[in-house]
Amino acid sequence: MAGQVKHNKIFSSIRPDWKLAKLLFSLPAKNTDSLIGAVAKVLEEEGIELVDSTRFLGPLLPAAGVLTRRAPDESEAADMEYGRGLAQRIAGLDLGQTVVVRDRACVAVEAMEGTDETIERAARIAGGGRLVVVKVSKPNQDMRFDVPVVGRQTIEVMRRANATALAIDAGRTLLFDRDDLIRAADEAGIAIQAFAREKTLSIEAAGAAKKT
Repeated sequence: MAGQVKHNKIFSSIRPDWKLAKLLFSLPAKNTDSLIGAVAKVLEEEGIELVDSTRFLGPLLPAAGVLTRRAPDESEAADMEYGRGLAQRIAGLDLGQTVVVRDRACVAVEAMEGTDETIERAARIAGGGRLVVVKVSKPNQDMRFDVPVVGRQTIEVMRRANATALAIDAGRTLLFDRDDLIRAADEAGIAIQAFAREKTLSIEAAGAAKKT
């Protein structure tokens, strides 16, 4: 299982069958982990085992470092550090995995709408100002599902939104069509950097670093 989970479908007009209706009714909360975890349990009861979704996708998982020709500039790097501390807190609450930052201020936080719509909303709020996108994995990421994914479409959305830099988690983010994605980012002047999780700064640490 890889790709965006359309969590908002639980509010759609689609009528679930009895098994899904029973599953939804039994959930104490309908956040992503609860919902997909319950689906995984039902599949296991049917003899279907979900495995780590990255098991055969090693080349699509970036190592730590700058992935594009251009490295983040000083301002973008500061926004990345601030955003990563914030995004990990949000991800830990299982609300979303993406935040959009401008000048060490959080412009938009992802909920059910997905990364691309979060970036588009941030662009409307920022009024054309330069943005930095930060996408992280959850602190206790279940690698069987809902692993962070970035594709060519996200790069195109960033280009239109004047989002000039992207921070992701090394080894825990899938880059679909990786070569094409990096080429598109280079053409748009977008910097992409993958971070090892142990090097993430908290919001407080990022603020202290700015003061010094």
